[in-house]
Amino acid sequence: ASIAERAEAASDAWSVHVTPFLDPALAADALAVVGRMADVDARPWGGYDRAERVRLVIGRAEVLDAPPACVSAYKLSGNFMFDAADHRDFLGAVLGTGIERDRVGDILVQGERGAQVLATPEMATFLSQARPALTSVRSVPVACAAAPLSDLRVPPPRVDAFNSVEASMRLDAIASAGFRMSRSKMSDLVTSGAVRVNWREGCKPKTVVATGDVISLRGKGRVEVGEVETTKKGKFSVQLTRYL
Repeated sequence: ASIAERAEAASDAWSVHVTPFLDPALAADALAVVGRMADVDARPWGGYDRAERVRLVIGRAEVLDAPPACVSAYKLSGNFMFDAADHRDFLGAVLGTGIERDRVGDILVQGERGAQVLATPEMATFLSQARPALTSVRSVPVACAAAPLSDLRVPPPRVDAFNSVEASMRLDAIASAGFRMSRSKMSDLVTSGAVRVNWREGCKPKTVVATGDVISLRGKGRVEVGEVETTKKGKFSVQLTRYL
């Protein structure tokens, strides 16, 4: 069902509907759809406050005081001291069991200890019956077990905050400053589709960005545009925060 259909059903029946996990772009679009509808609200939840992938809990405000337990946590434990695994490795192992991507939220890599996976509550049953079973990540044997959300170990964001003076607020100019690479290279990356603004595709080098916009570059993290001031020479002094 579409987001609008879910919202209408929740409003008519005074019930609560929960979406699958949505990436930031889809979540933003879905929240905008619900925001235009009367008598219904949507609250994003991904298991912790800064989660990127979230489920939307949709319903009338009166019935959203106690949202359902729609996100669960799972531990993938192993000794990764001699064969380090990253986010892609853990995600690949989970999806290799046959579980669909929209049933999986964020994956919090825990260094040598493994990872914590946010997913739908029914994933516990699925993983216990999955064939092939989830028994290893890379070359490392792992054990999968449910864990309370209170046990989540969310790593603090690694940020680099700085100020840059630019001649324009074009995407290629601001992104090249934020990711510290040449403007020509950034322009090529934007054209190739590797760069998104507020998680949306289809950007062009000449796209104008503003305070509050988030610029993401595939494989390189994201940059948030902060306050912008115009200098006496007509240039733009921009506060940038890069999330590594």
